[in-house]
Amino acid sequence: MTDNSGASENNNSFRSALHDEHVSLGAEMRNVGGYEVPFRYSSEIAEHNAVREAVGVFDLSLMGIIRVTGEDAAAFLAHSLISAIKPLALGRAKYTMIVQEDGGIIDDLIIYRLGSHEFMLVQNAAAAEDVYSTLRERVGGYNVEVERMNDKNVLLAIQGPKAAKLLRRLLPQDLHATLDGMNYYSCTLLEVAGVEMIVARTGYTGEDGFEIFPPADRAVEVWRAIIAAGGKVENPEDPADNGADLGLLPCGLACRDTLRLEAGMPLYGYELTRERTPLEAGLKSIMGPTKGQFIGRNALINRPQSKELLVGLRFSGDEAPKRGTKLIDAEGNEVGVLTSAKVSPTLGHPIGFAYVQRWQSSTGTELTVEGADITATVVPTPFYNRRHRK
Repeated sequence: MTDNSGASENNNSFRSALHDEHVSLGAEMRNVGGYEVPFRYSSEIAEHNAVREAVGVFDLSLMGIIRVTGEDAAAFLAHSLISAIKPLALGRAKYTMIVQEDGGIIDDLIIYRLGSHEFMLVQNAAAAEDVYSTLRERVGGYNVEVERMNDKNVLLAIQGPKAAKLLRRLLPQDLHATLDGMNYYSCTLLEVAGVEMIVARTGYTGEDGFEIFPPADRAVEVWRAIIAAGGKVENPEDPADNGADLGLLPCGLACRDTLRLEAGMPLYGYELTRERTPLEAGLKSIMGPTKGQFIGRNALINRPQSKELLVGLRFSGDEAPKRGTKLIDAEGNEVGVLTSAKVSPTLGHPIGFAYVQRWQSSTGTELTVEGADITATVVPTPFYNRRHRK
C-alpha cells in the first residue's frame, strides 16, 4: 500500500499527509507495520473516554484503500470475496472478508458501493499489500480495474455520540438532512469543510461515527477545520446548535484497540489470520445463505465442524493477562489461547478474546489462565454497547 507523503528519513516508515499536524499537537508517533502513526496524544484513557462520552477523531490513512471499477466489478468482487455483492445497493456498505482457497482469512474489510460499476474497499494496513496483490491475481478475464487510492486520499474517522453534531458544523446547512438521513453502513458524497468527499457512516468503536475520505492535497485544511469545529463555536450557522464545546480529542491507535475490543470486534493479525477461517471466528453469516461460487467456498462449505471457536472472556482480578497465554480447564487440559486482552476503561474490568475448544465455548464456562490465579469466564459479545454509556 502506498501512502500520501513518502518514507520518513529516520525509520523508513511511511507518513500520512497529516504527520506534521500530529506532531504539532504533541502526538507520540510510533511505527506500526511500516507506517508512522499517532499512538496517543495525551493519554489512552482520556482519548478512549472522549469517544465513549463525546467525540474523537482518528487519522487512519495507514488503512488500505482500493477502488474497483468496470463492467464486471460486482461479479469480480463476488468471486473474490466471501459475501454476496449483487444485493448491495448503491450508497451502502458491507463488512466482508477475502480468504485463501483453504478458507484461511487474508483480511477482513469493508466494501462500499459508489456506483453501478464502482466499489471502494477499505482494509487493514498490515494486509493492504496482500489484499491488493491477491485481487490483481484474481482479475483473470473480468473487465475491471483495481486501483490503490492511498496516494490520493486520507482516511479520517470521527467517532462518538457527538460525531454527527460535529460533522453538521462542517457541512452546508442544506446538507444536514442528508447527513441525518444516513443509515449505519451507508455512504454518500458530501461537502465537508468546503471539500467534496466520500462520507461513510460506519465505525470500529461501538459508537456512532463517520469515516471521511478527503483528497490528500486538502487533508490539512479539513483536519484543522475538524479540530476547530470540535471546540466552542461562536454564532453557529445551525439554529439547532448552541455552539458549546463538543469535547473533541484527536485520538491515537492505542485507544482504538480498547474501543474495538469493548465493541467485540476481532482484529486482523490477532483474532483473524490465515490460519483461521470465518467459521472459527463466528462470522459464517457474512457469507450469506444464498452466496454463490467464490474463492474458498468449497473449503468453507465442505469443512467439518470447527474444533475451535472464538469467544469473549471476562477475567477475574484487576489486570489483563498477556496475549498468547494458554487457557486451562478444570482437569488441567490446555483448551485455548488468548488472542487479545485488555482492561476495559468503560467497564472497569479485564476482557479479552480467545480461541477455545468448541465444547468449552458455552457462555458461563470457567477456565483458568495458565501461570496465574485468574479465572476466565466465557461471556457474550459485544462486551459494550451504547446502553452501557453513563
